[in-house]
Amino acid sequence: MISKLPAAGDRAVLSKLFSDGNSSPFPIIPILLGTLLMLMLAGCAGPAPYAYHYIPGRTAVLDNGLAVAPPAAPEAVRTAIAAGNRIAGLPYAYGAGHGQGIDRAYDCSGAASFILEATGKLESPIPSKAFRQYGESGRGEWIDIYARRDHVFLVVAGLRFDTGWTHGSKGPQWSTLGRPAKGCVIRHPPGL
Repeated sequence: MISKLPAAGDRAVLSKLFSDGNSSPFPIIPILLGTLLMLMLAGCAGPAPYAYHYIPGRTAVLDNGLAVAPPAAPEAVRTAIAAGNRIAGLPYAYGAGHGQGIDRAYDCSGAASFILEATGKLESPIPSKAFRQYGESGRGEWIDIYARRDHVFLVVAGLRFDTGWTHGSKGPQWSTLGRPAKGCVIRHPPGL
């Protein structure tokens, strides 16, 4: 044990203190900074990507591009699926779907708003960014909202409703294909 601190220029004593021969009295700082940086970057990654997982009785299925509600789904979820089916296959148009009733085309937030308005969980259409604060934080029991500043998509009874990442034409449609969720927050309508 060393009873007194070595002088700043005493490299022989310092080299005994640090097995790697580094004369820096603070070799741990780069390690701590690196660890801190990794933790910060991990927090920026966002939630895990969406992946379809079929659970009998609880997961919607696709039938010719339309969603079929699972038997255990509550009425609000059946209504959400019926609303999505009404606009599935319509074209994509930026800013579309933010009026009253059915539009000729939809963007992502217009499509998500249409479904949530049908369930009575949203009063009027909102933009993607606003979905980041909508409803309650975290996954819901039946409906999840994946929202980032410039895009939003829904997962209703396990089935994704989105305007992109579908390997088909852009526009609102149901899909079982996986989708990255980088930058998204996950929220859900109250009670769903």
